[in-house]
Amino acid sequence: MSEARSRLLATATRIFYAEGLHSVGIDRIVAEAKVTRATLYRHFPGKEDLVVAYLQSVSEMERDGIGKIFAGNPPAADALRAVAGFIADSIQSAHFRGCAFLNAAAEYPDPEHPVHQAVLTHREWFLGTVTDLLAQVGETPPEPAARHFVMLRDGAMASGCLTDPAQVGETFVQGVEGILQHRLDSAK
Repeated sequence: MSEARSRLLATATRIFYAEGLHSVGIDRIVAEAKVTRATLYRHFPGKEDLVVAYLQSVSEMERDGIGKIFAGNPPAADALRAVAGFIADSIQSAHFRGCAFLNAAAEYPDPEHPVHQAVLTHREWFLGTVTDLLAQVGETPPEPAARHFVMLRDGAMASGCLTDPAQVGETFVQGVEGILQHRLDSAK
């Protein structure tokens, strides 16, 4: 990746997450990244391409964070607890402003739009990851529990902006523990 593209993406990531997608113009990104418009358009044909690249970058960061959890090859229940802890920690980070993907979906509601498609791609990966782990815990079908996990996560990501993020994180972790306990009890 070229230095200019990296600067553009880093600048867009910082500003898009902090201020929203539609409210930030190309001129500001170009100015803060210290590149020309021609350089921007050489790397990203339009603003929406930059938004998609931003979401793909956030997805890669989340995949890397969760990948580190799997690196030690923990049992599935422990991996799910660690994923919940990873999410709870992110909610409590200093500049937390909600879920980048939920925020993007709110600004780009058309399910056919490339930005919305980038959101769906990430969510499908996350749901698949959680489903695969839950399939190793308990004996009932994992899909309902995985959807429950993702819904708890979505609620925690929204609530973390509105109330005490420490309480939100704690409540989320307790909810995930409830899902795990239910699945473990079903195996008895």
